[in-house]
Amino acid sequence: MTGPSYADAGNPTVALSQAEAAKGADITVTGQGWRPGALLMLLVCGQSDPDNGVIGGTNSCSNADGQAVTTDAKGSFSKVLLAAPPPKPCPCVVHVATVQGEQAVVDAELKITGHPVAPLPTPTGDGKLAVLAEPRLDGSSSLLTWFGAPPSRTLVFTVGNLGSAPVKDPVFQLGTSHGVFAPQWEDRQWKGTVQPGQKAEIKLDFELSAGAHGDYQVSLQYAKKLLATEPWGVDRPWGVTFFWVLLCLVVPAAVFRIGMAVVDRLRPRDPKRVGPARHRGVRLPEVTLRLPKSGPVPGERKRPPAEPGLDRGGAPNGTTAALPWFTPDSAPTENHPNRPQRPTTKGKP
Repeated sequence: MTGPSYADAGNPTVALSQAEAAKGADITVTGQGWRPGALLMLLVCGQSDPDNGVIGGTNSCSNADGQAVTTDAKGSFSKVLLAAPPPKPCPCVVHVATVQGEQAVVDAELKITGHPVAPLPTPTGDGKLAVLAEPRLDGSSSLLTWFGAPPSRTLVFTVGNLGSAPVKDPVFQLGTSHGVFAPQWEDRQWKGTVQPGQKAEIKLDFELSAGAHGDYQVSLQYAKKLLATEPWGVDRPWGVTFFWVLLCLVVPAAVFRIGMAVVDRLRPRDPKRVGPARHRGVRLPEVTLRLPKSGPVPGERKRPPAEPGLDRGGAPNGTTAALPWFTPDSAPTENHPNRPQRPTTKGKP
């Protein structure tokens, strides 16, 4: 059994039951580490090796005798494949690749007895990448973006190699533009190889400047050729606006309170004032109206009890009482014992 062959960028492996087989013989192909439930295509291809892949694409493979298999829950599979002679001379490989989803490819070397062998051709021509599906932007804004952090996204797109040579580690130009301004291009390199006739899913991360908002357009180009454009609406960072509004309210209030405290400490004090200084307001002295106590006056006759319906001052109930220092009984009268008796003088007739 041959040793496992690893994919360019992943952990899937493929092993063959025998390293050399006769034309038309059956070989068992096993694999591990693949994505669970993935649909795989198995082909015998000529003019290929594990290092350079399948030169010339699937046109170098025996497509009519290929097999399809689905991996189990653990990402493993086992399938019997006919060692059919490919249309191109060896060196040959068993080519295993995913049909859908994220692409993964593994080539395991195979020798076919009696099949012609020829050196691998020198790759001629250039690789030509084209976008096969509509690109999309993955990712979402976070709480920090609401407060002005740089918004970021991931541009996901699928490219296919339409040329005759493999494209290894392609460098893409990713540009973002806002309004009428021209895009600002930045180089983004993708690690991997796209063989002729194959496709690959590519993900490129990028971000805008801090506080960016509005309508943006993301552009992608390769070899100075525009491949795709994608619009992107960036929300306004309302947290920054709320912060400035709050700052405009808090700072003046704090300055006012500090100024009032300084004025209160620097204002002149009354030197005759006793006790601790008052910091807030002025307290007026308490004023109490003291009325003389009512009671019997020496030499005054005791008043009889008030009749029903009259108060002690002799006034009907409900009227204002007389002042305590003046009562009708204390008023001087003609029959008062202390009043001097003056003879009355009659007028002349």
